[in-house]
Amino acid sequence: MLLVIDIGNTNIKMAVFRDDEIVTSLRLATIVGKTSDEYGLNVVDLLASKGISPQDITDVIMSSVNPNLNYTFEHMVGYYFRTKPLLVGAGVKTGLNIKYSDPKEVGSDRIVNSVAAYYTYGGPVIVVDCGTATTFNVISEKGEFLGGLISFGLKTSADALSGCTAKLPKIELVPPAKVVCKSTITNMQSGVIHGFIGMVEHIIRKIKEETGYRDAKVVATGGLSALLGKDSDAIDVFDRTLTLRGLNIIYKLNINAKERQ
Repeated sequence: MLLVIDIGNTNIKMAVFRDDEIVTSLRLATIVGKTSDEYGLNVVDLLASKGISPQDITDVIMSSVNPNLNYTFEHMVGYYFRTKPLLVGAGVKTGLNIKYSDPKEVGSDRIVNSVAAYYTYGGPVIVVDCGTATTFNVISEKGEFLGGLISFGLKTSADALSGCTAKLPKIELVPPAKVVCKSTITNMQSGVIHGFIGMVEHIIRKIKEETGYRDAKVVATGGLSALLGKDSDAIDVFDRTLTLRGLNIIYKLNINAKERQ
């Protein structure tokens, strides 16, 4: 079985694949100070609760936007799973043609999501990843990663609103019943959530105008993407497993290329 690991700024998402199917998925908080043993025991215990032992894992692939944890996880995988992980980065086959000024600048999470979206839904396709930051990625019908945008995340903007003001509190990201609200907390919830939806819809509209991809499928992923669902018709597909499946696809592309050598 294949273990895929996506190291993000806030969470670490993992899944175990058997024959392209997700057997189970896991999520841990991203904590830079944790050791490889602490993470290793967490992962082994969580897998054991699903009936999976380290010996069942034959291969591992990782993507990371947090370089501070790369060595920690490489060491953890080597010790607890007795294998060397494939790290998504320069030299790894993705099946996409990266049309970026410097391809090395593109975050691996954006590449992984774009691979999954293109191989699953075809192109042109626009991927919106609602995480710590909100990224917009555009992939052509030929499998070209054309670039995109990086904007603020929903939780990031909510935290900034309370953190940069003296009297505004922290809020739970729950959509209020109305746009026009009558308490400070619901005012903030309405402003943050509807402001975020408006930003996403505006950017998608501008991308379609600029590229001419007016019929491009729009795929949303990330933990906060569900908050777009009720009030936005700009998203065609909500796919919470996009990143995990992208890692599985990239693993297969590289294994197949290695076997042909």
